Amino acid sequence: MADTQREIERKYVTDRGPLPDLTGVAGVAAVRDEGVEHLDATYYDTADQRLAAARLTLRRRTGGRDAGWHLKLPVAPGVREEIHAPLSDEPPPALTALVRSRARELPLAPVVRLRTERDLRHLVDAEGALLAEASVDTVHAERLTGDGGTARWTEIEVELAPGGDPAFLDTVEERLREAGVRPADSPSKLARALADTGAEVPRAPAAGPPGTAGDHVLAYVREQVDALVDLDPGVRRDAEDAVHRMRVATRRLRSVFRSYGKVLDRRATEPLRAELKWLAGELGVDRDREVLTERLTGAFDGLPARLRTGPVRGRLHAWSDARHAGARERLLDALDSDRYLALLASLDALAADPPLRPAAARKPEKVLAKAVRKDTRKVADRVGHALGLSPGPELDVALHEARKKAKRARYAAEAAVPALGERAARVAGNTKRLTKLLGEHQDAVMAREALLDIADAAQAAGESSFTWGLLYGREERGASAVEAQLPRRWAKIGPGTAL
Repeated sequence: MADTQREIERKYVTDRGPLPDLTGVAGVAAVRDEGVEHLDATYYDTADQRLAAARLTLRRRTGGRDAGWHLKLPVAPGVREEIHAPLSDEPPPALTALVRSRARELPLAPVVRLRTERDLRHLVDAEGALLAEASVDTVHAERLTGDGGTARWTEIEVELAPGGDPAFLDTVEERLREAGVRPADSPSKLARALADTGAEVPRAPAAGPPGTAGDHVLAYVREQVDALVDLDPGVRRDAEDAVHRMRVATRRLRSVFRSYGKVLDRRATEPLRAELKWLAGELGVDRDREVLTERLTGAFDGLPARLRTGPVRGRLHAWSDARHAGARERLLDALDSDRYLALLASLDALAADPPLRPAAARKPEKVLAKAVRKDTRKVADRVGHALGLSPGPELDVALHEARKKAKRARYAAEAAVPALGERAARVAGNTKRLTKLLGEHQDAVMAREALLDIADAAQAAGESSFTWGLLYGREERGASAVEAQLPRRWAKIGPGTAL
């Protein structure tokens, strides 16, 4: 079983021996000597150090107060999610799964051993509550790959107590700087060990400013591919909003491949679009349940108590839990599949060696603007067609199709913003607002279908279906209200609004 905590820390270079006196730091009532710990950590990575390149660390550590396996995932500078698992001989599957989008098919093996003598202090407030841990770490590093190599250094590490205010670290840093201590250049002990022992960690080449249409499109593609890989651990851990954000990245890639077929050869991108659609579908099973549950729960909670007949809350929870369990298992199976890894590898290959067409070498202003105009016209046509239909299933389908076209136009415009500026931003904003409105309509359609399913189950169990019917009627009225707003919103992207 793995557990997670947020790690907020700062590292400093020192050659001055003991920890500077921190008793004068605002809020610190005492500095408690916690003794010396002897830590022995072995870091694991692929042969080409893919984890280190992404600033991920996976280690097996003994000694100290938290012996075991630790996986650290970057969140922001100086902030990482630290996931712990019990001590074992081999990397635990619960942690290796979280780096699979990075390691792919390569095995994880020991790359560096760090032995640290830690002189630990606790900074506490007037009530004895822990504010931060400060330590002087004397580190001996040994590289376990290639020609080997060793290094030694001393550093100061200050880690904020769980739930603490990060601003406290600023106060501590002021005192350390006054004592002649400077921030470390390396973000982690592993990064310094690799650098000081001569290891070559792969780095992404620095991208120059986009110039051609192809440069702009590829910059957007690479951003979304990075998002897929970065979000993978969060999706596996069921982190808040991770599934939704990963699904959006798949949509953006599919949209940009379709919208910019004059830039990237569709013979190469269409197979990727099909695989991205598959992945989006796997992500969508759980995401759709989540959205529906939130919507129905909110609607239920908004009803007066006298209108809630029967065990409606329990019925809703049972419906949601049953769908969630199956969806999570299916999604994790997809992320563990060879098909998913093959998709990531294909996306990497396309980004590294893109199938460019002649228009890719042209100036972006005309090429990108033409693609955005084409997509926007399609949206206007779809909405215009839907406005001529009567309420009912045919209209529901037409508006859903218009929504998909609006999303594509939005993402095409987003990709064009760096080149076209405010003109593309305006289109992106208008199509985003239209998408949101059409999304509300589609949510109402899906909610009505769910309510019918729940009502059928309630009736079969001998329960009243009154509340479910009431909520169904409200969803019908909500959809009608959206339909009434469409003509005004359509005018924002209809004829006469070309880019």
